[in-house]
Amino acid sequence: MEGISELSALLAFPKQIAVISHRNPDGDALGSSLALSLYLQSVGHSVKVIMPSDYPINFEWMPQSEEIIIFDTNQVLAEKSVKEAEIIFCLDFNSLERIDKLGLIVLSSTAAKIMVDHHLDPEPFADIIFSRESSSSTAEIIYEILIALGAKLPLSKLVIDCLYTGIMTDTGSFHHATSTNVFKICGELKQQGLDDTRIQELVHNSQPDKYLKLLGHCLHNRLELYPESKFGLIYLTREDYRNYDIQRGDTEGIINYLMMLKSVHVGALVTNQPSIIKLSLRSKGDFSVQRICKEHFNGGGHRNASGGSSKQTLEETINKLKDVVPKYMFVNQ
Repeated sequence: MEGISELSALLAFPKQIAVISHRNPDGDALGSSLALSLYLQSVGHSVKVIMPSDYPINFEWMPQSEEIIIFDTNQVLAEKSVKEAEIIFCLDFNSLERIDKLGLIVLSSTAAKIMVDHHLDPEPFADIIFSRESSSSTAEIIYEILIALGAKLPLSKLVIDCLYTGIMTDTGSFHHATSTNVFKICGELKQQGLDDTRIQELVHNSQPDKYLKLLGHCLHNRLELYPESKFGLIYLTREDYRNYDIQRGDTEGIINYLMMLKSVHVGALVTNQPSIIKLSLRSKGDFSVQRICKEHFNGGGHRNASGGSSKQTLEETINKLKDVVPKYMFVNQ
């Protein structure tokens, strides 16, 4: 693995290390960061995990998640931890814009910077870059890095849980972005003691009671179908956020109900958050929602699962989506 000898040399002696991932951390951001942190601690390093913003409630069970430093609520400690770091790992993002104000602090640091990511077009701000867009997740790459570093097998149960969480969530429970390597790694994790059923239960079956009320509202009042374009969307207004007390993670999985419809080949969840419009897109077959997000909504991701944002109004964003999607329907993907 290119870059592994340089990384191994950096990790030869105990260091102060910061592990950073992106705003609005998902299962892969958390899984890859916590897995790496747990491993580095086990071989003698001092590690701080830092996120720009808080994580969803259905990941609270993850080991050492309560020790994550959230920049939004503890800016002083987050800055101090980055400035003291001798090595900074940047996981699951390829642009410093994805970590907001932390980006400038990372950029000004003299620490060795290591990027591990699977998104398109990585920015060259890191000293060592492990980037492979064909990977399902950053957790998949972290597993390969740990093996290349000579990690003792079996890995600890906590590291296994975190790695599987990252891979499982970023593939939509193995619905997209899969490969022979994904199943090979999961098979190896299973051999090492993975309880995959338990992780699936913890991630997917731990929603608060209000989730079903919100889901019912989405399907009954906020669902729009456009059969001629094989397109469907669900949207949420700021009023919805107030009425249903929507917190980070509460909308997780809602778009999957839209994709259950035979008539829908492209689906979108559009949410009017306090400062920005967020989009989550899914598709079936060869239709690339990654292209739509990259070219029109300042985002990206996988061919069949991507995200983006818009600074237009909710109505303008929805109208743009309705205009853009049909133009891609018959383009050779």
